[in-house]
Amino acid sequence: MKAMLLAAGFGRRMGNLTKKIPKPLLEIEGKPLIQHHIERLSRCGIKEFIVNLHYLGEKIQNYLGDGSKFGVSIHYSPEDPILGMGGGVQHALPLLGDEPFIVLSNDVWTDFPFERLIQSIESAAHLVLVDNPVFHLAGDYSLNGNYVTEKTDHTFNYAGFGVFSPEIFRDHPPGHFGIVPILKSYIAQERVTGEHYAGLWLNINTPEDLAVVREI
Repeated sequence: MKAMLLAAGFGRRMGNLTKKIPKPLLEIEGKPLIQHHIERLSRCGIKEFIVNLHYLGEKIQNYLGDGSKFGVSIHYSPEDPILGMGGGVQHALPLLGDEPFIVLSNDVWTDFPFERLIQSIESAAHLVLVDNPVFHLAGDYSLNGNYVTEKTDHTFNYAGFGVFSPEIFRDHPPGHFGIVPILKSYIAQERVTGEHYAGLWLNINTPEDLAVVREI
């Protein structure tokens, strides 16, 4: 299984911290955030990575190289203009191949056991959901057993990672688009599974968020 790391964003809410350094290269425990993700996924058996690039992307590529220093293989999917999650994954499909793959936002910090995602899925997508954070109390989705549904009385927040089949992205018109619109029809067909994770999960949006993670 391959993994795509979303690293193209501007990180504007980080203020001065990302004026010269892209957010994926901000350090936690002495190493860049994106390196933590690569090392954790590698320990679970993921050895092939695709990283999308836009803002200060050359700095990310220069740091990671071909991945050999981490014992993995890394390929890059440059975007100009930036394409959003859906558009970015679609643009990278030639590198991702025909089998399901993990997509992980570099904004998250979690102790989720990624080995749970290293499995074949019969659904079109499998989403990890977490309790709604204070910045998004309305949530994104609900769960009915193992199936993701549109929002009901009890909602959860999309954690920023999951497993996706390439079919979800292939037929959408190219360009900038998010993941929510293209998942709607698959959710209605009960083709999106999910799980709720109650462990450590933080979204790194601001300098304050980064400070919290650095103190854990």
